Amino acid sequence: MEIKTIYFEDYEIGFSRQTLGRTITETDIVLHAGQSGDFFPHHMDAEWVKTQPFKRRIAHGTLILTIAIGMTAVDINPAAFSYGYDRVRFIRPVFIGDTIRVRATITEKREYPKRPDHGFLVEQVEVFNQNDEIVLACQHLYLVQRKEATA
Repeated sequence: MEIKTIYFEDYEIGFSRQTLGRTITETDIVLHAGQSGDFFPHHMDAEWVKTQPFKRRIAHGTLILTIAIGMTAVDINPAAFSYGYDRVRFIRPVFIGDTIRVRATITEKREYPKRPDHGFLVEQVEVFNQNDEIVLACQHLYLVQRKEATA
């Protein structure tokens, strides 16, 4: 596998990438519950949720966030690393059997005064279900190495 280094100067606002789909399974939900300790009945109790508005189990929002970000992490860029996530919103429920896909778009590019050898990028992440409805949105923040440090 060839690893291509992309520097801060190489990124352009508006650049967008999309993933293929991934179907959410009961196994995903059970594994995430075990790893996170979140066994709330919304995710785990098929009978109880029949008494609730959605009528069926929903995936953990943190599960969908984790899978979606993983879906965008197909290329390794040794000059960039994740700085975190802002404005995470769980907009619609995701159910067992739903298929999600992700669109990630560079929306902001600015100086990073703490490290003149790096710049700061914001990538708007939108997760869609099979009906093209947004189910999750967030901003993924990156620090990216510059070709040359700023003065």
